[in-house]
Amino acid sequence: MARNIVVEPLRTVHIEEQNIELVERKGLGHPDSIADGVSESVSRALSRMYLDEFGRILHHNTDETQVVGGASIPKFGGGRMTHPIYILLVGRATTEVDGEKLPFRQIAVEAAQQYVGSICAHLDVKKQVEFDCRIGQGSVDLRGVFEQKAVLSNDTSFGVGFAPYSDTERLVLESERFLTLKLKKKLKALGEDVKVMGYRDGDRIRLTVAAALVDSEIKDASEYQNVCEEIHDRLADQASKLTTREVQIDVNTADDPELGRYYLTVTGLSMEAGDDGSVGRGNRANGLITPCRPMSLEASAGKNPVNHVGKIYNLLGIQIAQDIVQETGGNVKEVHVKILSQIGKPVDQPQVASLQILPAAGVKLGQVKREAEAVAQRWFDSIDTIPQKLLTDKLSVF
Repeated sequence: MARNIVVEPLRTVHIEEQNIELVERKGLGHPDSIADGVSESVSRALSRMYLDEFGRILHHNTDETQVVGGASIPKFGGGRMTHPIYILLVGRATTEVDGEKLPFRQIAVEAAQQYVGSICAHLDVKKQVEFDCRIGQGSVDLRGVFEQKAVLSNDTSFGVGFAPYSDTERLVLESERFLTLKLKKKLKALGEDVKVMGYRDGDRIRLTVAAALVDSEIKDASEYQNVCEEIHDRLADQASKLTTREVQIDVNTADDPELGRYYLTVTGLSMEAGDDGSVGRGNRANGLITPCRPMSLEASAGKNPVNHVGKIYNLLGIQIAQDIVQETGGNVKEVHVKILSQIGKPVDQPQVASLQILPAAGVKLGQVKREAEAVAQRWFDSIDTIPQKLLTDKLSVF
């Protein structure tokens, strides 16, 4: 199948050779990440319901979740929540099929509760979080759906991807994962709301880490300081495995012991005390916020995985870029992928798929052009595998 795939030189200074690089990751417990995770969980739950009942994923978009922070009074040894967190589920879903009403509201709320509960160990989801489902209703006649011969783009939009990760990007991503997925199991005082900001100046990388600590697990200011030092030391050890560059790590720099100010929380989450969250304000589909790289402002989480190109094309861009780097065997230093759709046209027929390639030293673009085109063609040929990869957690959107 002929597609408009354009391969051209990437005319830029390689990311590793630029003097300044900035990279951010908002951790799983950050309010924006919670909004993303809830939106995506609701979408996946609805998708499974549609598949079970009708054999296909029906129209829905649940990408407008809002998190409204609660109120709390943390203190060493254990404080308390004084006002619950409010999570508003917003979007559209197919709620009626051929006159049959579907339990979409119950499924959406249960999925949101289960997700938040799975991430936030010190949060009582039933007592400390209020869920409000305002997902709009829609109906469909399945006969018309099944008669449609191709999956058509629901928007004129674009997705982007790049590869490979730089040292700084990899360090920021893996630092947050190390804290939230590994260290937290051993260090009970570490909450889930972690943010890592990376700043590289030449060959020096500085990580600024904001880590919410749980008050019931810390008896006083001295123990709090010990926890921060352990976070620093464990991260430094982790960093030495990921880069040979010099790495400086600062933890909870807003603390002021003289004023009695600490990043202390009841639940390990900043959203317990006024921090709000919205879908799309956090990590891009590659898990990072990268102002030194091409990015899309589309919120991937919660969009339906069948024809919403704001989601699909960002995921495709990442996969295409990564596979080009891997399959060209070291002949490519950097790849930028940009894919543009046109509303009403087949999702596997983009207006353009732009592959910008920075070849390795001594390699000409022509030597990798055919391989790059073949990678893109292969992914567009298998675009219908994206929903299943999402439903089985083989792809992430934040």
